[in-house]
Amino acid sequence: MAVSGRSTRYPSIQQLQLFLILSEELHFGRAARRAYMAQPTFSRHITTLEERLGVDLVDRTTRRVALSAAGEALVGRARSVVDAADGLCREAGTRANAAAGRIVIGSFEAMTSIDPIPAVMDELRRRRPRLEVEVLRIGFDAATAILSGEVDAAFVALPVPDGIQTLPLTDGPRCAAMSSDNALVDRGPLTPADLAREPHIGWSERVPKVYRDFWAVDPRPDGEPVRYSPHAVIDYESALPLIAMGEGIQLPPDAARWLYPRPGVSYVEVTGLQPWTAALAWLPGKRDEPFVAALRQAARKILRPADGDRE
Repeated sequence: MAVSGRSTRYPSIQQLQLFLILSEELHFGRAARRAYMAQPTFSRHITTLEERLGVDLVDRTTRRVALSAAGEALVGRARSVVDAADGLCREAGTRANAAAGRIVIGSFEAMTSIDPIPAVMDELRRRRPRLEVEVLRIGFDAATAILSGEVDAAFVALPVPDGIQTLPLTDGPRCAAMSSDNALVDRGPLTPADLAREPHIGWSERVPKVYRDFWAVDPRPDGEPVRYSPHAVIDYESALPLIAMGEGIQLPPDAARWLYPRPGVSYVEVTGLQPWTAALAWLPGKRDEPFVAALRQAARKILRPADGDRE
């Protein structure tokens, strides 16, 4: 094939890649298979490349394929162009990932399963589709994870200590989690007074006092202090076996009925308990960081769709 003149169209990166494959295989059939193409399609790409460059790259005979002098001379340049294109794509990907960023979101226990939090996470993904999101499960010491910077923001159960900002998301009733063998199981609904003799499974000292007092209802409405079991736990999963063994009770969200069904543990309605509140929490210094701000805006969008991103 004789090619003359100069095309005004530049070759594509794909065409150069196919030319490099052919330069290594020196066989159209093998080169086409390596490129996962039908041989006629592969040949058309090489012909188009020659037309665009205005030079024969391959000497074709019935018995063999060999690079022409021009083809030999251009292999190195073609490889440089392909390598440069690969480098460009890698650099663009690196910068895209850097721009996308990463956020670590704490989730108190199974909080991310409670409405409207799944919708908030979906809205965050819609706003920041390339943002790398790590969800870190945290226990009753959620405030510690926020204050230490272990997480950028967290879905928590209130209350939290001073120094943490929050956006309430939902609230609901609480119940009593107790051993299924407890005589009170069949007496519900109960009152705090009914639970006066029941030891309460307490928490590690790592858990803020404001949190411990609220969730134990300490003191009780009649002013009496709570009786605690000798156990101290850091998360609800650790409390469940103790509850099943009759070592004490806890007063979790009523949602624990379906989040944490366990053999030997019964959930009993209790009236007169202050409702619990789920919230998004963050440090004031992180409030306006781009990804924390995006999470806050996503939450507000779900809570008040008509307000959009207004705060």
